Amino acid sequence: MTREDKLTQIEELTAVLNITPTIYLADIESLDAVSTSNLRRASFGKGIKVAVVKNTVLKRAMDASEKNFDGLYDVLKGNTSIMLSEAGNAPAKLIKEFRKKSKKPVLKGAWIEESVYVGDENLDMLTAIKSKEELIGDVITLLQSPAKNVISALQSAGGNIAGLLKTLEERNA
Repeated sequence: MTREDKLTQIEELTAVLNITPTIYLADIESLDAVSTSNLRRASFGKGIKVAVVKNTVLKRAMDASEKNFDGLYDVLKGNTSIMLSEAGNAPAKLIKEFRKKSKKPVLKGAWIEESVYVGDENLDMLTAIKSKEELIGDVITLLQSPAKNVISALQSAGGNIAGLLKTLEERNA
């Protein structure tokens, strides 16, 4: 690979790092070809992009990025695969699911919405992170709950005021 090719690769990777909200670094070194293919296929199905990168190229791209990746530099040793996703918990769930059949991939570190997580011991916590869509759904459910109670009270009482008051009184008692 020529110097110009490396510079182009660093620029492209920097651009990707700048626009991606979730970046996982994993070790998939001992996976055989079939397992690696299965991991890539499963990643594609979940909207996760997986690529094996050279540590030096990744470090230079991280340095050139607008984001602060300082906490992840120590994990850039050995074989490194990068997993890019829009959802913060999708790569963690994929890794956990894939590890039911294999010891790899091992989580080296993650950068999620400006937070850095280092080490495989964070995998369970990262799977519990809710995506933006899940959080919006929880808020909507909480907002709908009082309205549903009033509507059900109106419907169960047959729609008259006396029945409504009686139903509300019974619920508060």
